[in-house]
Amino acid sequence: MPVENRLRRFSYKFLKQPGYALNVLRRRGLGYLSYHFGRGRSFLPESLTIFLTQRCNLHCHMCGQWGRHGVNLKAKSAALQEELSFEQLSAFIKEVSFFKPNITLFGGEPLLYKDGCIRLIDYIKQHKLHCLMITNGSLLQENAEGLVLSGLDELNISLDGPAELHDKIRSQEGLFNRIACGIERVNYFKMRHCLKNPLIGLQCTLNSENYRFLDKLLAVAKKLKVDSLTFHNLIFINEKMLEEQKKQDLLLKADSKGWEGFLFDPGIDARILQEKLKDVFASAKGLNIDLYPNLSPAALKEYYDNPQGVPRGFARRCVSPWIDAYLFYDGRVKPCLNSSYSFGNIKDTPFVDIWNSEAAVNFRRQLKENKIFPACPKCTELYRY
Repeated sequence: MPVENRLRRFSYKFLKQPGYALNVLRRRGLGYLSYHFGRGRSFLPESLTIFLTQRCNLHCHMCGQWGRHGVNLKAKSAALQEELSFEQLSAFIKEVSFFKPNITLFGGEPLLYKDGCIRLIDYIKQHKLHCLMITNGSLLQENAEGLVLSGLDELNISLDGPAELHDKIRSQEGLFNRIACGIERVNYFKMRHCLKNPLIGLQCTLNSENYRFLDKLLAVAKKLKVDSLTFHNLIFINEKMLEEQKKQDLLLKADSKGWEGFLFDPGIDARILQEKLKDVFASAKGLNIDLYPNLSPAALKEYYDNPQGVPRGFARRCVSPWIDAYLFYDGRVKPCLNSSYSFGNIKDTPFVDIWNSEAAVNFRRQLKENKIFPACPKCTELYRY
């Protein structure tokens, strides 16, 4: 089942962006070879995710950074302002461009980046790299034409339901209407400038407040004329997982504070969720819809009812640190989103040296030996490869 779903997602990408899809296929194969035979070393990564900023203008209920349990709510204001300059990021992009990684821009909210997110996208596209941005959509209206003209390949927008529900989950009245107007303007400027990109994808995080109303989002997606709709299973952990993860991170000389933002009960009845998803997929009619991770009915129940377990059909191993790297706002290159463990910092070391540094090799060897770490079963990156 998971293999079939990956093939289906690849087929969609191949039809929409054949060059990008073939590059993904080749680079992913090298990543798997490295995992099995590299002894902790790896070929240069397929993808780089750049966290441009910690700052965000929303407080989405389920967000591990700014939500009800978000770790940034307790952070010092000065620390939240730290960001890499455009000069630092452009030097990084120039350095890595020779191996053609796919770039994802994320945050916080990337359009809040102080030195200009669109300016950075322009630079990334000058170096002929595939670029995707994940945004909460609140600033789309004023940035629509710039995003289209920048050459951005994919625009992924968080949307959790129809207007009233989305605004409630995201804690901002009128947000849905601003997003809808923003998407309309992006589509207008694509048509005006005769451009097919960016492809627009809606990203819906399943949570206790919206999972019973997924059919309503399907109607919204069709009305907004987007290219795809993806439902993301919720990231969450329990107390036992957190305590075990803290022990693991101590061995790695790191901390697990990032995981504390995901310590909550998901509040999702997997049987009801499965029925809702079944109805939505049956009603898709031409709209590309995906569930990530794409779990069978039995696996979906295991995912929500047994937080510490890896659902059936998926290997108990994580390959992500052999294939992806995450560049954070302070220059650290990290293998995991919610652990402080770092391979190195681009402020003082070239990325190509960081990628197979002693810290990187040691981490990968420990992870492969353990297969997964305690928090891994509810990190959706585990199911990406």
